[in-house]
Amino acid sequence: MSKFNALMVTRAEDKSINRKIEKLNIDDLPADGDVLISVKYSTLNYKDGMCLQGIGGLVREYPHIPGIDFAGEVVESADQRYAPGDKVVLTGWRVGEIWWGGFAQFARVKADWLVPLVDGMSCFDAMAIGTAGLTAMLSVMSLEKFGIRKDGAEVLVTGASGGVGSIAVVLLSEMGYSVSAITGKPEQAEYLRSLGATQIIARGDIMDGEKKPIQSAKWAGCVDSVGGDMLARVLTQMKPLSAVTVVGNAGGNDLSLNIIPFMLRGIGMIGVDSASCAFDTRIEAWKRLARDLPKPALESATSVIGLADVAAAGKDILAGGVRGRVVVDVNR
Repeated sequence: MSKFNALMVTRAEDKSINRKIEKLNIDDLPADGDVLISVKYSTLNYKDGMCLQGIGGLVREYPHIPGIDFAGEVVESADQRYAPGDKVVLTGWRVGEIWWGGFAQFARVKADWLVPLVDGMSCFDAMAIGTAGLTAMLSVMSLEKFGIRKDGAEVLVTGASGGVGSIAVVLLSEMGYSVSAITGKPEQAEYLRSLGATQIIARGDIMDGEKKPIQSAKWAGCVDSVGGDMLARVLTQMKPLSAVTVVGNAGGNDLSLNIIPFMLRGIGMIGVDSASCAFDTRIEAWKRLARDLPKPALESATSVIGLADVAAAGKDILAGGVRGRVVVDVNR
């Protein structure tokens, strides 16, 4: 089999990080994977930006190939669940962090980490959704399970112009919720309205004002991809018997809050683990995404770059300069 392209990240003796497209052989891939996949598309996520810059301790060993998700076609398989020609998608399982990931034309991974591509969904569609879209759907499913009804209930989405936020806005709007979107980028207001947001809230408007243990009750549910002070403030504004799904930490890992909203309003705070959730849950989420996520809205939230563009885009996503979903065509 001929050589293939991969975006390799290396670390020099002075700890500086270098990123370069290199030619690899199939035998260079991890030997203990069960399935060899011809990667068609990957995506750019916040974690990828961190791995590309060598921050956060996500990458343990160098050289390394980032890319926390990908979709492609099985070439070889030592596991009876998958055969050559099968279309598959991978998200999570520390792939792209401690295991070589999707920023390459081939990948070898464990069969347990894969999910068969849903009927009618292309590899491109799967990566336009990607880890962010899967996380958004798992959040919606968690709100439903908690009992948040769809009859026009006001649901808040923080970090709304990002990958998770954009798809969460679309899904919630399509399912009958009234969606309020928080963004620190006023120039993205029309974009968020086009996805289905009925109200655009500036980040400062929700963060300004006196800090109180409990504020006026506004939201029946919330998908929070920011964390930190934003999450703490949102929790004070949740309605009785409401719930917040916690899916990100762009605003920080620390959470300073008061237990009063939980005691007086029965609020639920639900962590969403898209990286290692059960296989059956993944299958359900992907089926729901194929059914409930309209392609036109998904396309408007998606841009496409080539492998050579990933390093620069990784800096942009860390600086908050990326909107929606970024699909990486590894063969471009």
